[in-house]
Amino acid sequence: MQQFRDYAIRDIHTGIQQMLEHSNRVHGQLTRVEDVLHLEGIAYAAGAGLNTTKKCLNGTRVEVLAEIVDWIEAPEPGISRVFWLFGQAGVGKSAIAHTIALRYKELGRLGSCFCFARDRQAERRHDKLFTTIARDMADRDIRLKPLLADAIATDNSLGNTLDVTQQWQKLVLEPVSRLPSALVGNVVIVIDALDESGSEATREHILGILTSTQMAELPSNFRILITSRPLPDIHNALHHAKHVKLWSMDTASTTVAERDICLFITDKLRNLNDTFPDNDLTLLAKKSDGLFEWARLACEFIKSHKGGVTAKERFDDLLSHTPEESGTLLDDMYNVILRDIIDKSTKARQRFRSVMRQILWTLESLPVASLNAMRCRFAQVTDHYDVQIILRPMASLLSGITDSSIPVRPLHSSFYDYLTDLDRSQDFFVDLSQGHLDLSLASLRVMRESLRFNICQLDSSYLRNIEISGLDQRIRYYVSPHLSYSCRHWTSHVPASAFDSRLAAEIGELFNDVRVLFWIEILGLLNGLSATPGALLRVAKWLVTNEECHTFAVVIDALKFIRMFGGVISESTPHLYLSALPFSPTSSLLPTRFSSMFPRIARVASGGPVHWPKVQVSMRGHTSLVLSVAFFPDGTRILSGSYDKTIRIWDAETGLQLGRTLEGHRSPVSSVAVSLDGKRIASGSYDNTVRVWETQKGLEVAEHCGHTGPILSVAFSPDGGRIVSGSEDGTIRVWDPEGGLQLCWSLWDRPSINAVAFSPDGELIASGSSDAALRVWDAKTSSQVGKTCQGHIGPILSVAFSPDGRQAVSASSDCTLRMWNLETSSQVGRLSGHSNQVSSVSWSSDGRRIVSGSSDYTVRTWDAETGKPVDRPMTGHTGLVNSVAFSPDGKRIVSGSSDHTLHVWDTEISHVGDHPDGFTELIYSVCFSSDGSRVLAGIQAHGKDVIRIWDAGTGLQAGDDLRGHRFRITAIKCSPDGTRIASASIDCTIRLWDAKTGLPIGRPLRGHKNVIYSIQFSSDGQQIVSCSDDSTIRIWDSATGLQIGDPLASGSVLPFAIATSPNDKLIASGSDDYAIHLWDFETRSEVCKPLEGHTHWVSSVAFSPDGKYIASGSYDHTIRIWDVDTTAQHGDPLYGHSNTVYIVVFSPDGTLLASASGDTTIRLWDTTTWLPVGFPFKGHPGRVMSVTFSNDGRRLLSSSTDNTIRVWDVEPFTASQSADCATVQTSHSFHAPATYPICFSSLPEHALCNSDRFFDGATIERDWRELVQLERDGWIVGPKGRLLLWVPVTCRASLRSLRSLVIPRSGTELDLSDMAHGDMWRHCFQHSSR
Repeated sequence: MQQFRDYAIRDIHTGIQQMLEHSNRVHGQLTRVEDVLHLEGIAYAAGAGLNTTKKCLNGTRVEVLAEIVDWIEAPEPGISRVFWLFGQAGVGKSAIAHTIALRYKELGRLGSCFCFARDRQAERRHDKLFTTIARDMADRDIRLKPLLADAIATDNSLGNTLDVTQQWQKLVLEPVSRLPSALVGNVVIVIDALDESGSEATREHILGILTSTQMAELPSNFRILITSRPLPDIHNALHHAKHVKLWSMDTASTTVAERDICLFITDKLRNLNDTFPDNDLTLLAKKSDGLFEWARLACEFIKSHKGGVTAKERFDDLLSHTPEESGTLLDDMYNVILRDIIDKSTKARQRFRSVMRQILWTLESLPVASLNAMRCRFAQVTDHYDVQIILRPMASLLSGITDSSIPVRPLHSSFYDYLTDLDRSQDFFVDLSQGHLDLSLASLRVMRESLRFNICQLDSSYLRNIEISGLDQRIRYYVSPHLSYSCRHWTSHVPASAFDSRLAAEIGELFNDVRVLFWIEILGLLNGLSATPGALLRVAKWLVTNEECHTFAVVIDALKFIRMFGGVISESTPHLYLSALPFSPTSSLLPTRFSSMFPRIARVASGGPVHWPKVQVSMRGHTSLVLSVAFFPDGTRILSGSYDKTIRIWDAETGLQLGRTLEGHRSPVSSVAVSLDGKRIASGSYDNTVRVWETQKGLEVAEHCGHTGPILSVAFSPDGGRIVSGSEDGTIRVWDPEGGLQLCWSLWDRPSINAVAFSPDGELIASGSSDAALRVWDAKTSSQVGKTCQGHIGPILSVAFSPDGRQAVSASSDCTLRMWNLETSSQVGRLSGHSNQVSSVSWSSDGRRIVSGSSDYTVRTWDAETGKPVDRPMTGHTGLVNSVAFSPDGKRIVSGSSDHTLHVWDTEISHVGDHPDGFTELIYSVCFSSDGSRVLAGIQAHGKDVIRIWDAGTGLQAGDDLRGHRFRITAIKCSPDGTRIASASIDCTIRLWDAKTGLPIGRPLRGHKNVIYSIQFSSDGQQIVSCSDDSTIRIWDSATGLQIGDPLASGSVLPFAIATSPNDKLIASGSDDYAIHLWDFETRSEVCKPLEGHTHWVSSVAFSPDGKYIASGSYDHTIRIWDVDTTAQHGDPLYGHSNTVYIVVFSPDGTLLASASGDTTIRLWDTTTWLPVGFPFKGHPGRVMSVTFSNDGRRLLSSSTDNTIRVWDVEPFTASQSADCATVQTSHSFHAPATYPICFSSLPEHALCNSDRFFDGATIERDWRELVQLERDGWIVGPKGRLLLWVPVTCRASLRSLRSLVIPRSGTELDLSDMAHGDMWRHCFQHSSR
């Protein structure tokens, strides 16, 4: 085509100059780009690209090809970006698509060619469309590679997101727009057979993108060619899009179609010995009725070898054949071919149907060898024959016949339609309903014979799967297609099978054998664990329905195992055995049954789980407080809104984030909700707006403004047609999701509307407000229905309707929940048990249970009929629980917390046991005894607030608890002479205790009217200073217990912390006005203006031992140092913490400053340079609320929201750096002496064997223990990011640390003395035990 060549020459000339301009820069970057930017992390649809064998025969389809080329090369900027070529099956659309793709590939201008295929729908190619296009375009223009790498580095979830809108925006549109100059020439993207993507749902969002205004954002030289049948959804979407050019294959004239098909037939039959007159070829072309697929099949029929019949005779038979009245022309051709190649005998036809059923019913196409491997394990021996008996003559209809490496699949989708329609195929009809049993049995039997331990020969347990070079190649080499298929799909075939005792026996054999672990291993390698819990649940239902109760129990146990450990197994497969097995509950069937086969794994020496924990999954990703959570209606996904201003969607089974983070709000997201169909998300924010998002695309579709204060609650109506919002501005507003305001009303005194909810029928709206009242409103008229429900003594923070709409439940800051009869507006229940405000409440769909989340860090469930607790409180969060929600089936609960995490809880597991030491509440304050031999802390144990004392060396409890306070103990101090203990409480009192006897001294010190935050002894011990939520600071005589003088008060300023100077002349207080106030001890007056500099509340203050400096810690994440004499800030703020700095304290000699933070770390600072000393102290998984030095300065004591206390040895962290760094080189013997005693136990003999291996090649600059960290995600990580072990969230807080003593001592301890790890990990399995 001369026209096509002219376009090509023009583009070459126009592109040369740009290429020269970039050549030097690209050449200089090429090596770095190729070495560093590996885009394998972006999902890619293998096998979906250009197939040159499908191109048009030269000289055919000239007119339509010219039309497409003219469109591609059109210079007009307003030209349509999309060209839709459509027509019925068999007219040659794909051949045209591949021809265009090939030609533009040869010119270097093909952006991508992406082909859908009906038989490849199980691969979910539609989820990888734009990620594949992005990678293809990056291969075409290497300038895109660093841009794609940047996108992935910014948001790692983009690589495997199922959100095609995100794929398009972040991986195609944005990288292309960031190129310094345009791509050379017009860039062509081909999408072939869009109609074969699957159901309408698979392409709904793809069509949305192709028809959206986003197409106009593409550079003007981009062209997208789409081919498909004109299915209703595709036609409706593309037909009306202004930027889509339509071209029907029916527009080609009959003469042109017959000419092209005649050329095609002539070419296909040219090598036959027989000759065919031109008139006959024309007649055959006319008979095709414009269907290239019919012509292809006719040629294959004519050329097929069959004894006693010549090709000319077959040609003549075809010409003389009269089509049957019913069916299409293609159907008739299929009948002709099948009758010719399949014997008429009953056996042959039965075999044909059986083989085709296997091919059509497998969820993924398999090559011949795998089809045979499956078939020889079918239920009936009569089915155990070579599929080639049937397939060998079917090369004209199926791929993979002449090339055994290619999966067998219909060459054209019309053959599938033909075989599965009884009216069309008749004697060749394939009934797919009979295929599940055979495929189930075959899959389980393949697994029984093929599963192996460490099947892919993974070399080291230190690596994550993504770090293993060539892992994909290993999987393809060691895991056959039929084994891969069996592992991933047997759970889909079993539930659809009728009960069969043989099938039940196979399932039982799998789950009662160690091979069940090997099956999980392969799923982890194949990234197939996400869908497994749901699939196993369906298998379990199939078993229990058929009274297979024993196997049912094992399957449920495996389901829980995968839910708890699926994430870690997918991250590093060896840790299925090294981490998941050791931390499985002792009552679990899996570890107890197979533990003897794994003698060389870690052992939980003490404190391990006995039963499956209620926490199934923990999700981490938000960078601040999680304020709101909700399940999607299908129960497979979870929605969350956070103080970090973002909204995220999570996989409810694996805890992995799905799609991109939804960003748009300018302030914290306080509330989120999902419409009943799951297609829309509503969010309310402190930025005073309600926003509506399209779930699949993650796009904001509406922003509703009108509120004048932060929005605290949003909810969808059941029909999804309305959204209600409640705000701090005192108004309730009802919105059309994509329209605008419908209703707005408020109360006369405009109390803050903290919570809103629609009734199940959508007729009513309930609101909870700061005036402690619940009200019900008519959703259409906004008039109040019934009386105001009153009874709470604090603001209502959350409301929920019962499923029948007759009752409501409210949660309040008064620590209670209350149930209301809405017909009478009367209270019918009071639920008490939480010890702090109840922030959230939800009602189960069956109406039987209520769940609540509280600032006491717990989640509780209640019987909705009796109001009694269903189980013990669910503990595990290390921050306030801000939001809770039931799953649609009521079997799970999701909670969102101020600890930045979401937890998913199993409601069907009984909460067995409490904290081993009886802890049920937070530890707000700890201290050493004056001689450092004891640790004291205020705790709540078994419902009582007490002071408990432990031995600082052993962690064992020493003596009886000190009892007296009625509520939580907030502060505790020992007198300088060590004879007395002072404690303060929420009960507004200070109590003194004899340190030797533990007996109370005198009466409680009373005077404060609210919570006491902090207390401090004067340096001589004669006075006690305290500060309180009543905005006062008071001084007490420690001997008499009497208040000395009037309180120190500074208006409405709220003091959080106090400190006294070493000479007892000054008192420093840190306050909610972001400042430090200095007071004269004697005169009770402020001595100077407030010390200002912090940008948030000041949470802690401390004087240096010489009295020259004050250190302050703040909610602004910084530490500041102040000169006492000048009251000026000394130097710059100390940065390092990433969350609130709760406590700062100087060492007794003044050389160090310690700080404790909500980022779970403790840091040390050199007071000479004010630089950090060593690495942060890591070990607490929760916020560190308190820290103090021992009197000799050699130890630190800390407490955390994880309900543990830790004693740290300071010296390793402050030891001077060695002059020479040591690089470790280790022996590779099995039990080499340990240079590095990595020990998570009180027994030294439990230390990690061969620990030198863990440090092999590492450079040790300081204390080696600094290189071994328990990260927040649960991994114990060593040098170079090596993975040693993964610890479940339920064991992290109590795990004994390398560098600290954990109190209580009954925590988790590990025996690693015989653990195989690193390149020896495979020895953990003892083969002879099988």
